[in-house]
Amino acid sequence: MAQPSRTGRYVEMTSQVSFEDNRLVQQLAGVRNGHLKVIEKQLNVRIHLRGNQFTISGDAPDVELVVQLLGDLAELIQRGYPLFSSDILYAIRILSESSRANLKDIFLDQVFVASNKRTVSPKSLKQKEYIEAIRSFDIVFGIGPAGTGKTYLAMAMAGAAMAKEQVRRIVLVRPAVEAGEKLGFLPGDLAEKVNPYLRPLYDALHDMMEFEKASNLIQRGVIEVAPLAFMRGRTLNDAFVILDEAQNTTSEQMKMFLTRLGLGSKAVITGDITQIDLPENKLSGLVEAIQLLKGIDAIRFVFFTNRDVVRHRLVQEIIQAYERMEEQKAGIAGTPIGN
Repeated sequence: MAQPSRTGRYVEMTSQVSFEDNRLVQQLAGVRNGHLKVIEKQLNVRIHLRGNQFTISGDAPDVELVVQLLGDLAELIQRGYPLFSSDILYAIRILSESSRANLKDIFLDQVFVASNKRTVSPKSLKQKEYIEAIRSFDIVFGIGPAGTGKTYLAMAMAGAAMAKEQVRRIVLVRPAVEAGEKLGFLPGDLAEKVNPYLRPLYDALHDMMEFEKASNLIQRGVIEVAPLAFMRGRTLNDAFVILDEAQNTTSEQMKMFLTRLGLGSKAVITGDITQIDLPENKLSGLVEAIQLLKGIDAIRFVFFTNRDVVRHRLVQEIIQAYERMEEQKAGIAGTPIGN
């Protein structure tokens, strides 16, 4: 890695990368050089494409990263990976975090093929760690902000496990109401009352597979979507169980859920401890579980941050803005009177 000059700025450099395959070069560049424009904007470099040769200019560390990026992306394309602009952003983020990261190991780790024929695969180092944990441990906690792929990847892993006949059914669970599961004020029968709170799980499920196939599996009981209150007294064998929005479970509910796990089953618990909607006098079951279970080797905790957000790029900035506000509030609250 190049060192800063005497002025404190990195030395500017120019480097060239060329490939023999014309089609590969076109895929790397993207439509109307769209992929190159993304790289230029993100890393503040200049990229000129002439024939099969890329010429990259900018600060030395950024140029070196682009050279590595183009080489790694070329290998992905050669392996049949369909490259999208969003993948460029994820790849830049991964290599910026660790120059030793292997994009092939991450992007080609195909967890599940969704109904739209796009592969579900990790898009960050933390997501890769998460799916490896789900493969290796029977109980995994995925904790972090919205948009980090906690629930989506868990759903993909559940679909893959069922496709490989590692489990016989999938059970998707959510606290029905954020604060105490009081459903009486809602219109309709019990199923109609809880359905709005389970809708995000249905949305993720239908993104994974065709609507008719998902509906058929639900009718047959192969896939079950249920409020957490319905888990009491049950034992779940040969099942892949996902508890979503776990930050809104009480201590009693979390204990009840974790003790439902039967033989041949796997559980993934997801939540965001910054979005707890329980009454102030209620301790979050997720927060308590982190404290109580972190010493058990057979249980894995994976903590995501705003850097792992894989939704629209503005979601990451929004999360950061709210985090700054919370830090400012905490600073004000901690300021001694008279200062």
